[in-house]
Amino acid sequence: MGTITASAVVSTAATSTALGAGSGVSSVEWAACPSYTDDVIRSLGVKEEQIPAFRTEMKRLQCGKVSVPLDHRDPTGRTIDIAVTRLAATNQQERLGAVAVLPGGPGNSGYLDPILRAALRNEEMARLNERYDIIGFDPRGVGYSTKVACPTPPVGPQAPGAFTKETARKVYDAQLAANQQCGRSDPAFLGQLTTTNVAKDLNLVRTALGESKLNLLGFSWGTYLGMVYRSQFPQHTGRAFLDSVAPPWTDLVRHTEGAAEAAERDFGRMAAWLARRDGLYGLGATAAQVRREVAKLVRTYDKSPKTYTDLQRPIDGSAVADLAKLNSTDWARAGKALSELRTSTGTTAPPTVKQLLGAPMMGTPAPGAPEMLNRTMNWAVACNEDDSRPSFDTAWRTYQRLVERLPATGRGWGLGGAMCQGWPLPVQQAELRRGSGSLVLGGHLYEFMSAYDWTLQTRRAIGGTVYTVADDVHVSTTRVPECAADVVRYFETGRIDRGCPGTPLPS
Repeated sequence: MGTITASAVVSTAATSTALGAGSGVSSVEWAACPSYTDDVIRSLGVKEEQIPAFRTEMKRLQCGKVSVPLDHRDPTGRTIDIAVTRLAATNQQERLGAVAVLPGGPGNSGYLDPILRAALRNEEMARLNERYDIIGFDPRGVGYSTKVACPTPPVGPQAPGAFTKETARKVYDAQLAANQQCGRSDPAFLGQLTTTNVAKDLNLVRTALGESKLNLLGFSWGTYLGMVYRSQFPQHTGRAFLDSVAPPWTDLVRHTEGAAEAAERDFGRMAAWLARRDGLYGLGATAAQVRREVAKLVRTYDKSPKTYTDLQRPIDGSAVADLAKLNSTDWARAGKALSELRTSTGTTAPPTVKQLLGAPMMGTPAPGAPEMLNRTMNWAVACNEDDSRPSFDTAWRTYQRLVERLPATGRGWGLGGAMCQGWPLPVQQAELRRGSGSLVLGGHLYEFMSAYDWTLQTRRAIGGTVYTVADDVHVSTTRVPECAADVVRYFETGRIDRGCPGTPLPS
């Protein structure tokens, strides 16, 4: 059964920010912010030399919670807490308003985003806090907000090697059983985990903060949240910049196919880059040769997977495909790892293979670290909104089609979009509307996690201006100083050009 866990770090006895007697509107209950050790701060991705600056910003950060209805259709019923943070503008005389940072996922924490994504990201992004308050929050189901927990669902096949129909059926059935167990554990709460409800929560946060409008800075799933918020509350939406744009629909099968096709296209760029360095990597002197060599490695390791004594993950075709899916920041290491796998004979993993495939995606958090991803929230939002829910036969055909059409990367997707079969709660999809307000869609020309075509589809669906980032790196816009300067200038002036180079290719 799912259990309610700690809902907020703030004290209910904290002094509230009043919005007027008898207003009937929830206020922010402010309290002391949590304290973190240096180990925790490092685990958040803060560089050693930035730890003093992080602590300085924590002294400025305001932390609180806002009470919202669990079910917005029943505003007088059960309530939950939304954890909120604010970095007040440093230039109050020329303050322009508030920018809410919309985190990715679904399920990512945004509690510390005013510091991590603005104040400490780089000098350009720090400028955003001069004239804007930066608002962070944990969406319902995440971090310091009210949440529940389901058992972690099964991930992928248990046995290495070729992904056979028999193995796929076991994976599919295990996911179906996990979905039913989770969805039935606390349907009253889990059924309210939707993007629409998060948008409604955010609007109540806006009201509690006393803001007539929120400007929006969204990342990954946060871009979809931004679309939904803007559709529901156009009169309360200011400028919006959405980076690595999600599609304007929530079909997971379609999502997987689009991402897979984009990954194979980007591998073509990697193959050309590796071919120009054939003397170093030995994978082929032309892009076509590199493609054939990597496809051969996929087949070879599926037929004869290797289990290394110092590596938890067995190396099969899906592992090779995962190396081929890496973006340009890792092309040098990916090329080295692929080269190592061509000649590997030992019982221990080659060094670069171990480096890239040896660590779990989510490391063990430092004691006292805030939750940065809630898997149950990710799971529930995805399945509450996915209307594909394919049968096994449909999922298996989709997988076979990807492997056939995408020889380098297709093996790495497994059953992909077959995540929500058997989810016992009804589909609840948001309604997107075209708006006339200021909207910039940051699309990355070569990335696969948010395929560029989705940016164009979103523009057709809801309007906006496309800002093209000529890289393949997910949500990189604010990380690249030249691009970040454009983002800040947009929030200051409402004007922006058509794009920036993004993350440079490795030399």
